[in-house]
Amino acid sequence: MVEKGKGFQIFAHILFIILVLCAIAPFILLIMSSFTEEQTLITNGYSFFPAKFSTYAYEYLMTKSSAVFRGYGISFLVTIAGTLCNLLITTLYAYPLSRRELPGRGIFAFYLFFTMLFSGGLVPSYLMWTQTFHIRNTIFALLIPNLLLSAFNVIMMRTYFTSNIPDAVVEAARVDGASEFRILFGIVLPMALPIIATIGLLVGLAYWNDWMNGLYYLNDDRMFSIQVLLMNIQRDLDSLRQQAQSGGSVNTANLPSTSVRMALTVMGILPIMIIYPFMQKYFVKGIAIGAVKG
Repeated sequence: MVEKGKGFQIFAHILFIILVLCAIAPFILLIMSSFTEEQTLITNGYSFFPAKFSTYAYEYLMTKSSAVFRGYGISFLVTIAGTLCNLLITTLYAYPLSRRELPGRGIFAFYLFFTMLFSGGLVPSYLMWTQTFHIRNTIFALLIPNLLLSAFNVIMMRTYFTSNIPDAVVEAARVDGASEFRILFGIVLPMALPIIATIGLLVGLAYWNDWMNGLYYLNDDRMFSIQVLLMNIQRDLDSLRQQAQSGGSVNTANLPSTSVRMALTVMGILPIMIIYPFMQKYFVKGIAIGAVKG
């Protein structure tokens, strides 16, 4: 039995090593492709061991370094501010829903669930945000529409509160004279770090990867986040190549169209790749408890 169990462990380790390599391989291929000479990519395709290395794609991006660094700054600002605001609003909605004594609890829960099934659509939303709230070409255009609150996150946090915060703890705090805000921020939230980290990571990813709000609500290139900026750089490259193919006088010999796509992707996902390993423990635990139990 011992030998059989040991054999299974060896098999499981080999299997998981293969799965890890399968998960890491695309990122390695992406990074190597971004450092591959353009003509080599066109001729030989993508390779883990390119025939000719080149940093021209990154050099091309650095010609727009001021815009790139500004885009990173805006993305970090929006991601941090948006994640904090989202967590605050989500918590203030989810915690009352988790308390059975809340008057009208079913109405608030139905209103939340209703928004998951129906929405006003893109055009009414655009008119509302631009003509009523006047957020066009402001930082609020990157913060508020579509991302400030998620019904799914509220439900997941409410489930966590219901399943993992004992009623006895809350009642004891009330007997001691603690207010509801004191109970929430002093007792409940320290016990809910896994779900907070999980939702924070999900929301942060959504804010960091968002480009639709910038596309719809921004015309001022000084307000572009890194995702919108990189999308515009790629669009400009494609436009130059189309001009050359239609007989224009544009010289595209040194435009790294294929490799620059890889470089743009690397620059877009690099901060997430750095942060995610530190959040993975809380992310897995929060998803398992917040979405399965209850």
